[in-house]
Amino acid sequence: MNRFDIREHGASILVAALGSSFGVTLVLVTDALSKLLYQNDRTGSSHSVQLVLSFIAYVFIAIAIYVGAVVTANTFATIIAGRTRTIALLRLVGASAASQRRAVAREGLIVGLIGAVLGLGFGIGINAVLLAIAIPALGLPMLAFNYVTITAAVPVVAVVLTTWLASWIGARRVLVVSPMQALGAAEERPLGDASARRGRNAIAATLFVIGTLILLGAVALGVTATPVAILPGVVGGILSFTGVVLGAGVVMPPALRFVGALLGASTPARMAAQNSVRYPERSARTTVGLVIGVTLVTMFVVALQTALSLVDLSRAAQPERYQGTDSIITGMAVIFGCIGGFSAVIAAVGLVNNMSLSVLQRTRELGLLRALGFSVRQVRQLIVAESAQLTVAAVLVGLLLGTFYGWAGAESMMGQLSGGGAVWPAVPPLLIIVVAVAALLLTMLASAGPSRRATRVAPVAALATE
Repeated sequence: MNRFDIREHGASILVAALGSSFGVTLVLVTDALSKLLYQNDRTGSSHSVQLVLSFIAYVFIAIAIYVGAVVTANTFATIIAGRTRTIALLRLVGASAASQRRAVAREGLIVGLIGAVLGLGFGIGINAVLLAIAIPALGLPMLAFNYVTITAAVPVVAVVLTTWLASWIGARRVLVVSPMQALGAAEERPLGDASARRGRNAIAATLFVIGTLILLGAVALGVTATPVAILPGVVGGILSFTGVVLGAGVVMPPALRFVGALLGASTPARMAAQNSVRYPERSARTTVGLVIGVTLVTMFVVALQTALSLVDLSRAAQPERYQGTDSIITGMAVIFGCIGGFSAVIAAVGLVNNMSLSVLQRTRELGLLRALGFSVRQVRQLIVAESAQLTVAAVLVGLLLGTFYGWAGAESMMGQLSGGGAVWPAVPPLLIIVVAVAALLLTMLASAGPSRRATRVAPVAALATE
């Protein structure tokens, strides 16, 4: 019988609440801005501006919900991996795989409802605080601002539905659990088995190749013709990145091997390097959310910095035409930085939670290491090394992908400013420093709780755990 364990679902509720509160806040703030525009409209253009603001807000909401859905799906997949033996026992006594999957999906629905309602409350509160601060500070008129609107239900409903769908997708592993697994050890599929999933890998490779070709075509079109090339560029980027996400079980092992080689030659470091590569599905589930977050942050920063480089090239030839563009791009940088940073926070929550669940589910393995002579310090070093390897690998992949997508986006939208020639991606050194520091802090956070939990369990008690 499935149970709702807050230890398993706490982070998923937090992710749903973050997505819901972000969406509700954006909708309500956009509504307030629309009222201000309408009040001060002298040209009759306020309606068009409101449409643009609403479009941008819902695009940002969609990005945040997409990241949350990926993190939730991976979290539920990790939970199911830990329940494999229990599910197999239920199958052995007559439960069907479909009924078990529906039970997990119901848990996802509960998670989505709780998180979305909490997020609605937080979003309304954040909007009220922002209005209370902004009205006197900026001298805004005391208009009849809405502290809650019917449109605020849109992100709430979207979070509930996507969380439920993510749990259903994450629970697909239930369908392959055999009743016979109740009679023996049930563990993750190793690298060879994961690589043999030719159907999914073929789809991932096809999406990546087609998306990349469309993206490069948009760059060529943007350099020689029109900024409208950003539209096929967005489609190509989505297809390409979806291929990366689907194929994460194949994409991440090379990066993990590279980082693992840098961890050192100590026994915990070598074992950590081997563990992450031996079970690529588990590693992919843990890291793919962070890859998305780092990719988004890097993409926005590189796109804006590359756009500035393109504007500088054109300004040298036509200085009067491009006056004031720096302030516009700076405003865009603030907006894009907020959405990228928010997505990274959601991804970081997913990494910390999946790392904690992974350690919780490997109590027997860690107990066996203690019984074979591993000290408490060595177990702690193992957990820290695994966390560092997963975090650094995700950051490196995210930086590479984000740099490419950011450069392609800037070129497809503003490439014509360069006079027919492409520029190199502009990667600010500050971005590398910030990402490196954030990775260090995230490693410490992701390993702190799991390492304490792992070292508190006595070897004999751990070996007796089922």
